Amino acid sequence: QPLPFTLMRLATFLAPLLRHPWSTSHIRLISSSLSAESTVPQALQEIQDRIANARGSESTVPRLVAVSKTKPVPLLLAAYEVGHRDFGENYVQELVSKSPLMPSDVRWRFIGKLQSNKAKILVQGVPNLAAIETVESIKLADRLHKVMSELQRDTPLDVFVQINTSPWEGTKSGVLAADAPALAKHVVDNCPLLRFAGVMTIGASGDARCFQALVSCRKAVAAELAVSAETLELSMGMSGDFEEAIAAGSTSVRVGSSIFGAREYSQHAT
Repeated sequence: QPLPFTLMRLATFLAPLLRHPWSTSHIRLISSSLSAESTVPQALQEIQDRIANARGSESTVPRLVAVSKTKPVPLLLAAYEVGHRDFGENYVQELVSKSPLMPSDVRWRFIGKLQSNKAKILVQGVPNLAAIETVESIKLADRLHKVMSELQRDTPLDVFVQINTSPWEGTKSGVLAADAPALAKHVVDNCPLLRFAGVMTIGASGDARCFQALVSCRKAVAAELAVSAETLELSMGMSGDFEEAIAAGSTSVRVGSSIFGAREYSQHAT
């Protein structure tokens, strides 16, 4: 293994001990992290194999975003060391904290709810931020564009409009499909430092109608922008349904617990 990665992993294990020497809880954390780390490469390969099978004869391989929220950096490095580069995080502070501990060629994707007042913290704190997949208002789009200008970022940041394809649940974020074309057009017409990349949804668990709703939404957005629908991405599908999402046309799936194990939400940074 390359020495920098080995040292980085060792540092992440030892840091808690330096702050609280030989804490029983930290010893348990290190032990569990070491155990989980050994399973990540195999789990990652299994997901990649399932993605390959699900796409069938399609020439384009959907992007696999390894969702690493609440997970310690050594687990992310275990995936990195076998070639994975696309990681997704849900919490601004957690991503800002993890980013400097990972190699600079990681492609970070923010997939959680983003408040406008945290936009600068996120963009400034993560130089290799590849995309924000949860834009759901003109206000947030404008704020992100302003932040990009203030930070003098010349390369446009990819953004997705998040669509609420299961409004009957009353729990999911995102704009209604009917409002997506106008928001996408605003990004294209008024935010040159953002690149509108496509649409994203979480959807109701086990309800394939949400995938079809996003496909239909992409068509409407493409018509509004006068572009081919195939030039826009479909970010949909998670651990429990990514194969169905790929069959419906997903170009990017977000898988976390199937790679890194169950999450411990009490430890996350907001």
